Amino acid sequence: MYLYLILNLASISIPFAYSFHRKMNFIKYWKAIFSSIIIVGLAFILWDAIFTLDGVWGFNTKYHLPYKLLGLPLEEWLFFICIPYASVFIHYAFAYYYPKIKLSKKTSQIISVLLIIILSITALNNIEKVYTSINFSIAVTLLIIGFLRIKQLQKFYISFLIILIPFFIVNGILTGSFIEEPIVWYNNNENLGIRLFTIPIEDTVYAFNLLFLNVVLIDEFKSLFKKE
Repeated sequence: MYLYLILNLASISIPFAYSFHRKMNFIKYWKAIFSSIIIVGLAFILWDAIFTLDGVWGFNTKYHLPYKLLGLPLEEWLFFICIPYASVFIHYAFAYYYPKIKLSKKTSQIISVLLIIILSITALNNIEKVYTSINFSIAVTLLIIGFLRIKQLQKFYISFLIILIPFFIVNGILTGSFIEEPIVWYNNNENLGIRLFTIPIEDTVYAFNLLFLNVVLIDEFKSLFKKE
């Protein structure tokens, strides 16, 4: 019953503790960070609630507390706080400690164009699969935005690969790795049916959407709050 809650708290615990480290002092941007997490989180929760209602995915009552809001377990609401916080911490920690490591502008643009083409074609060819088509369409929109502000993607493409390591661990458990049943189940009629271990391939794009949108807004809010 407590497994999903434990995964959330374990994911955020170390990044949150290190946010107060004197050198990086990540917590000093708390206004920008939590403003972004709340705005993006509310949008994704609405998406989540609609997909849950429509049976695109659902939650195994065996692994979460019996409290729900908008049809979503309490732990799912916490997911959109804990996971983005832990992930953007990794992104900004990487940028802080390794400021010179980034993709070239040209390489980032090429990757973006290729992803836009691949995701667009896949979405158009799978309109009937709502998780695939909607998820990939959102990614295309964000990649176009990123193409126009390519400096963010030059760093984010690399940090996202690092973030995928804990992502595969946490999301792997959520989707059934190492446990008897998945915490989150998926209706395969609404996705491509391609799994990375137990993780639908769409989840990697979903993670990109969630985290890159947070990074875009955090950077905007950091500039905004600096002017106050």
